[in-house]
Order: sequence, then structure tokens, then C-alpha cells
Amino acid sequence: MNDTCKYIHYELDEETSGCGDRLEQTLLEEWLVDIPGRQTGLWIGEPCLNRGELPSQWISCDVRRLDLRILGKFGVLMMDPPWDIHMTLPYGTLTDDEMKDLKIQDLQDDGILLLWVTGRAMEVGRECLTRWGYNRIDELVWVKTNQLQRLIRTGRTGHWLNHSKEHVLIAQKGNPPWLNRFIDTDVIVAEVRETSRKPDEVYEIVERLVGADRGVRKLEMFGRKHNRRRGWMTIGNQLDGIRLFERDVVERWNIWNPDQQTSVANIEEFKYEIL
Repeated sequence: MNDTCKYIHYELDEETSGCGDRLEQTLLEEWLVDIPGRQTGLWIGEPCLNRGELPSQWISCDVRRLDLRILGKFGVLMMDPPWDIHMTLPYGTLTDDEMKDLKIQDLQDDGILLLWVTGRAMEVGRECLTRWGYNRIDELVWVKTNQLQRLIRTGRTGHWLNHSKEHVLIAQKGNPPWLNRFIDTDVIVAEVRETSRKPDEVYEIVERLVGADRGVRKLEMFGRKHNRRRGWMTIGNQLDGIRLFERDVVERWNIWNPDQQTSVANIEEFKYEIL
């Protein structure tokens, strides 16, 4: 009688199994420690997370005083500055000189910058782009509607005419090879929400411009809680605390600001969140 077992047996490898997918966690840690491309703003190689995107990261800070070199290089920058538009506003503003003096050149060698402007800030914005070393290549227009999808005719901004739209100046620095052309229109029609909140459609346009699967680092400056998004780092003085997954950024932050040190966030706690 043949008593050989007819079932296939497997041996459990304790080194690569167990709670929390130990092997995946090890790969993630290695990826976060040494990401080739940190200095160019573009990840290289096979990403370990969804399309190479980390969960949302942020730093609560005064953008004017932050040493931007701490953050590394980015392929995409987006800014919604608190321009001084010579009107009463429910938040603090930056002077024209403070905007021009931002060291944006430390953040990008090859990439694009999207700069929100309105009213007189259009001219100041163009001056900023020139000073920072960019060429303006295009412009987006946000046409504002109300809940009935009708044009807003009583805008809060404007000196001579009520402003029912806002503009995004799109500028390029260097020669990013991943930039897509002719895939979108230059108009967004979207409903107005709370003060200063911009339409989410602009993020979708950015994704199509850079290619969602190309691992381009993205930074939003002067952001708020509602701006935090997967794949983006957000900085601004209306955020809460610090959350970072990139170890070298954490190390540079701790050297620069020893009184407010932070640590690398636990990727396992946040990698499936929506933000």
C-alpha cells in the first residue's frame, strides 16, 4: 500500500511573512530612505506605492521664513499666495517684495509652476515668474459659478468690475521631458466654495499634464487643510503640525529647526487613506 501523502506541503518563511506584510514594509523603508531622483523632483525606478505616490504630507510653517532647500526638488509647484490686493481680506497678506524674495529657485530645476493670481496680482505674478527664472507658457481661467451653476456676478473682488473669474499662470523652468501637451482646455467652470478655496479640477489637470504614473514630486505652497492630497506635499501657516514620510526631509528639518523636531510618520497607518 502506498501511503505517500497526496497533498502538497509548504513551509512558512518566517522572515518574509507575518502581520503587516513584513517584506513589503522592508521594501517601503528602503524606498523612503534612498529615493533616486530626490534631487531632480522625479522618482526613478519601480515605485512601491500607488503610482509612486506617498500619502499626503504637510508642514505647518511661515512660508516666508522656511528654508525651502529642506524640501528637496519638485517637478510641480502650485501656489495660491495671499496677495495684497489692496482690499480688506479675512486673512493676512504678503507684500509684493515678500513674494518676489521667495527662494523658489531652490525648489525646482526642471518642471512647471502654477501660480494663482487675480486683479493687480496678475502683473506682480508675471514679475515674480521672471525673477524666479521661469517662462510663462500658458494660463488657466476659473469661471466661478453658484449652486445653480450660474455665473457669479457680484464677486467680492475687483475695483471697477466685479471679478467672476480667477487666473492661473502656468510657467516652465528647464525642459521637463514628461510634460504632456494638448490634453486639456484652458477653462475650468466650477462652483465657488469657502473663501479662497480653489476648484479640485485643477489637481486633475496637473495629473494629466505630468502623467499620473510618472512619479513627479508635487508641492503646494500656502496650502490649507482642504489642499492636502495624496502625492502632494503642502506647506502653509493654516495647517496643523507636521507629517512627513521622506526621511531626508525630516533630517534636514530637524537640523534647521531643533526646537520643533519631528520624526518619519508610520507609512502603514496612512498609505490607504483618501488624502
